[in-house]
Amino acid sequence: MITGPRSQRAGVSNSQDGFIVVATLWLLAGLAALATVASVYIAQSAHTIAALDVATQWEMLGTAGVELAAYELSAPATVRRPTHGGFAFRLANSSVRVEYMSESARINLNMAPRAMIAGLFRGLGAQADAADEYAERVVAWRRTPKSDGQDTEQALYGASGVSYVPRQAPFSSADELWLVLGLPVALVERAMPFVTVYSGMAEINVLDAAPEVIAALPGMTPAKLDAFLNQRADLPPDNPEFVIGALGGKQPGATVSASEAYRVRVRITLADGRQRTPEAVIQIPPAGEKQAFRVLAWTDEIDPERAGRPRPMESR
Repeated sequence: MITGPRSQRAGVSNSQDGFIVVATLWLLAGLAALATVASVYIAQSAHTIAALDVATQWEMLGTAGVELAAYELSAPATVRRPTHGGFAFRLANSSVRVEYMSESARINLNMAPRAMIAGLFRGLGAQADAADEYAERVVAWRRTPKSDGQDTEQALYGASGVSYVPRQAPFSSADELWLVLGLPVALVERAMPFVTVYSGMAEINVLDAAPEVIAALPGMTPAKLDAFLNQRADLPPDNPEFVIGALGGKQPGATVSASEAYRVRVRITLADGRQRTPEAVIQIPPAGEKQAFRVLAWTDEIDPERAGRPRPMESR
């Protein structure tokens, strides 16, 4: 038997090849397991949900939709987390359609500059001078009081006769916009689908944002907006410079990034045709944290027509 260097090298090579084959098989097995998580989840839940009353079915189907969306957004195989997406499934004879979108598609009431907020109000029908005044009231609501004790904002609310004072701290919810002094009810109603407090960003994602939101960017003109919207569907999301260039050059307030917060809308249709659309805002934490996601807000039922949607939730 030959036991020289050549046979030793052959033995090492065979050992390495065997290791690679085993590692590859384990990798394929892991990917297959990930691909079946959703189907196993649904199958195990179906019998339980079918035996529950309707109110509990609504709750569990909504929760299932949110959890599956969180799974899709945090799956290890995801190279670049999508900014939006959607999927559908059937569970306990019910049809469920899930849509999600990063909160960076909305204007952050706590972080957006006054000019952007005023731009949104102008785009929603307010006159220029009035829009500037409304935006100042929004900024004053979130602004800390002056240290010299000369707080004109609190005095303004006191003189108006309302029974509360401005928070003078960050908005805890976009619903607080209803309390800001002087804002017309109709304007707030139109603005609600386009604002957030959860994105953690002053910029807005122009690939996902509604035209009304993009129109609020400083220096944006109708001509620039139309030109951008006409080519947006073909712009590469992985080339930020190219996308921002399509807006006419360096554009303050524009980004293509997603935030860690996502709005998840679950459209549920029971077997008897009854429908409900709960909505949640969730946060996907960084890799390594034990908690898969956090629920930042939950609404049991929304009006899809009034709540709006920045753009269709097709997969990119």
